[in-house]
Amino acid sequence: MRQITYHIHRFNEGRAYVQSYTFDYEADRTILWGLQKIKDTLDPTLTFVAACRSAVCGACSVKVNGQAMLGCEAKIDEITERFGSDEITVAPIGNFDVIRDLVVDWEAKVSRLKEVAPWIFVKPEFTTKTGTRQSAADFKKFVMNTECILCGCCASECNKLSANREDFLDPYVYTKANRFVMDSRDVSPMAHTTPAFNHGLWKCVHCMNCITRCPKHLKPEKDISDLRRVATQAGLSNKGTRHAIAFKQDLLKTGRLNEVTMSLKTDGLLDSAKQGLYALRLWKHGKINPFELVVPHKPVNGIEGVRTIGRAVEEAGK
Repeated sequence: MRQITYHIHRFNEGRAYVQSYTFDYEADRTILWGLQKIKDTLDPTLTFVAACRSAVCGACSVKVNGQAMLGCEAKIDEITERFGSDEITVAPIGNFDVIRDLVVDWEAKVSRLKEVAPWIFVKPEFTTKTGTRQSAADFKKFVMNTECILCGCCASECNKLSANREDFLDPYVYTKANRFVMDSRDVSPMAHTTPAFNHGLWKCVHCMNCITRCPKHLKPEKDISDLRRVATQAGLSNKGTRHAIAFKQDLLKTGRLNEVTMSLKTDGLLDSAKQGLYALRLWKHGKINPFELVVPHKPVNGIEGVRTIGRAVEEAGK
């Protein structure tokens, strides 16, 4: 009879190890079903979290063969077919502290979520009598973001968090922040945007793993981009906003990027001077030309078309 083997990454009392379990195959079963079968029939000490079994609560997220997914949604048949093996590796999601076996600590993550005030600051015109009504069109602007179930799959696969968790919030935190920024009933979008800005908003590395692994098909990276736009329009300033503004200015002025002035506008004179040796290497290889400081680029052919697009983008963002 066909059998399935789980290689489970376990953690208990400071000891990390991998333990293997084999059980009889059954068609159309999930990864979570296999974990429950192991706990019921082979090893009651195996610890994991599950609740709804309907891809609603987000509790059962794990890494399966190195990819974060919901255990109740991932089918054993699909996994074995995709990877060409009846042996499956199951581990806790990444970028979380592990408590025991497949159970991770959410307490610190909830504290990080609170940073962006994930609640509505109700406009003063709303009352208990009139309610907080909004149009269907306004509702549609943020309704997708309400689908986030805090499963942690995006955070698990985030390369920025893997490099440093201290200076960047989890992707779903930015999604939650943007949900309230887009809500027409909220009177204070900057109450959500400013803390996101102060906690690594411009440090996303654009790996897109948050989008790839989200079981609800949300786009945290887009939420980060949206929040950046709001922060920039509000006048918040750091190297990220200054770089974006300099990029836009060059694009609309000539259609070409002026790398020399770009550095000065982004980093300032002092920080740019600290990169002098790096700049010399770029000059040597023809990547930059310091004479562009005094001899600016000529506009590219069709620059008016570029400027028309730029104006259209600005109008769409208002």
